[in-house]
Amino acid sequence: MTDKKLVIFDMDGTLIDSSVAISNSINYVREQHYFPRLTHKDIISKINDHSVNPAQYFYKSQAFTKEHEKLFSQYYSANHKSELILYNGVFDLLIELKNSGFKLGVATNAYRVSALESLTHLGIVEFFDAIVCFDDVTKGKPHPDMLHENIKITGLEVKQSIFVGDGERDMMAAENILMDYIMVDWGFSNHKNSIKDILELKSILLSSI
Repeated sequence: MTDKKLVIFDMDGTLIDSSVAISNSINYVREQHYFPRLTHKDIISKINDHSVNPAQYFYKSQAFTKEHEKLFSQYYSANHKSELILYNGVFDLLIELKNSGFKLGVATNAYRVSALESLTHLGIVEFFDAIVCFDDVTKGKPHPDMLHENIKITGLEVKQSIFVGDGERDMMAAENILMDYIMVDWGFSNHKNSIKDILELKSILLSSI
């Protein structure tokens, strides 16, 4: 990895510990459709499982609908301030990357309304030159559409970019566009080759300039 100028981050499980908010929002949608609640562990284990159709698993639907989005956002908007946490060291990492001349992006399978609420509430939205969400593209991760859009918005190239995420969907999106990728393990899924410490992540990113 040399001469990197753009760092794209996954949001949930990478920048933000939103596991409680996501789990409760999904269960809220389920309750409105008279489905029984799922356990927190079950929900979180399926979020990054690329072999699972999340709409089918969570809501018994082939694809997410406007009604799903509306109900999810309804709970999320009402409760995100009490159920979101910025991972330790993330704020300082973003400051140092910006001061070092990087452009920063977000590629998240969250809906735009929820993503902007999260990033704004936690005081980091202004760091990002591009924020691309599930409803901004034709296909979410593991398809590479969000990464393509980040590159387009920032005016850079794949070879100048690196993606940081916490799950298989993120890794597959990067592989599908031949973009360098770093997996972290403080999020929703573990991986044997993942970065375990944000200081290690910072060192790798700063050395890639």
